[in-house]
Amino acid sequence: PPMPSVTYGSSGRALSPQAVSEAHDLFDTLLTSTRAFRGAKEPPVPSVGLYLRAEIARRVPTLGGGEEDARRLRLAILATCLKLECCISGTHSMDLVALEPFGEYVSLPGLDCTFPGGYSGLPDRMLSALPEGTVLLNKAVRTIWWRGSFREEGDKARDFPVQVECEDGDAFLADHVIVTVPLGFLKERHQDFFQPPLPERKAEAIRRLGFGTNNKIFLEFEQPFWEPQQQLLEVVWEDESPLEEPSTDLEANWFKKLIGFVVLQPPEQHGHVLCGFIAGKESEYMETLSDAEVLGTMTRVLRTLTGNPRLPAPRSVLRSRWHSAPYTRGSYSYVAVGSSGDDIDVLAQPLPEDPRDPRPLQLLFAGEATHRTFYSTTHGALLSGWREAERLNQL
Repeated sequence: PPMPSVTYGSSGRALSPQAVSEAHDLFDTLLTSTRAFRGAKEPPVPSVGLYLRAEIARRVPTLGGGEEDARRLRLAILATCLKLECCISGTHSMDLVALEPFGEYVSLPGLDCTFPGGYSGLPDRMLSALPEGTVLLNKAVRTIWWRGSFREEGDKARDFPVQVECEDGDAFLADHVIVTVPLGFLKERHQDFFQPPLPERKAEAIRRLGFGTNNKIFLEFEQPFWEPQQQLLEVVWEDESPLEEPSTDLEANWFKKLIGFVVLQPPEQHGHVLCGFIAGKESEYMETLSDAEVLGTMTRVLRTLTGNPRLPAPRSVLRSRWHSAPYTRGSYSYVAVGSSGDDIDVLAQPLPEDPRDPRPLQLLFAGEATHRTFYSTTHGALLSGWREAERLNQL
C-alpha cells in the first residue's frame, strides 16, 4: 500500500498533492505499458528509458492542463519517478535497461518483515540449528580450481574434482561447489577466480548482463522535523525534466539523484531516522566522500527542500557502500540493453556443461543474478539457492 507522504520541491515548499498524484499515476500507467513488449521480437526502442521518455514527450502538451508552470512541475516529478525506477532496477539510467525483458519483473506481494534482533538476528537463528563449525566466516576465496583431481594429504583412495583455495592459504576439496558471489564480483574477477576459466558462453553472459549500485543514506535526528503520520519524504528538483540530459558534474550535483527518504518505523525502536535512496554513478561518487561531507550535503539539501535555513543538522549519518565493497562491486543485477533473460539462464547453468560428464555439477551458480523471475533480489537469491540444492538432491 502507498505510504503517507509529503513531496518537497527544490523551491523550499511542499508540492501540490494533486500534481504529485497526477504525475505518479501517469508514470505508473506508462511503466505498466512496458509489459506489452515482453516476448516482442522487435520492440520499438531498445531501452525502458527511451520508451518512457518518448511517451512522456508525446503527452507533454496535455501535462498540467496546458499551463506552462504546471507542465514543468509535472515533468520534474516524472524525473524523480525515473530516478526511483533506477533505484528499483539497480541501474545508473533506465536507458541501460532492456525493454523487451523488463515485463518479467514482478513485485513481491506483501509488506516488509523485520526480524527480531536486527539484520544479524536471522543468520544467528539459522546458524543455531547447524552443528558448530559448519559455517566458516572470513575465509575469502582466491581461486576455485575445477575439472581437476585433488587429494587430501595422505589419502590415496579418493580424489575430488574441485579445490577451493582461500586467500589465507587454506584449501577445501569438494565434489560440488555452489557459487553465490554477486555479478559485480564476477564481472571484475571471473577470469582469474575460476581455473580453468569459465566457458566463453558463460563469460559473455556475465559481460552482457547489467549490474549497478543503489545505496542507502541513514540520517539520525534529535527530533523529527516531519509530521508523525508521514512515512515518505519525496524529493523533486523543479528545474529538471526527463526530456533533458542530466548533469554529468557529479561533484556539484550528485545529491540530486536522491529520490527521497523513508521514515524508519517505529521511532520507539529506531529513534528519529530517515533512510534515503540513491542509485547510479552519483551513488558511487557518494561512496568516495567522507561522512562529514555527506552529512553536510544532506543538511543543506534538507534545509533547501523544507525552506528552513535553521533546520538542525542530523546528529549522525550511516550509509552503505556497495560499489566500494570488493566482494560485491555494486548492489544487484538488471537485464541490460544487448542482453536478455537467456543470459540469466546461461549464468545459472552448472558446469561441466556436458550432462554425461562422469563428474557432473562441479560448479553450481546461485544468487539473484541467476534467477529469471525478478520478484526481488532477496527472493531471487533464495529461490536460486533452493534450485541448486535440489539439483544436488536429484543427483
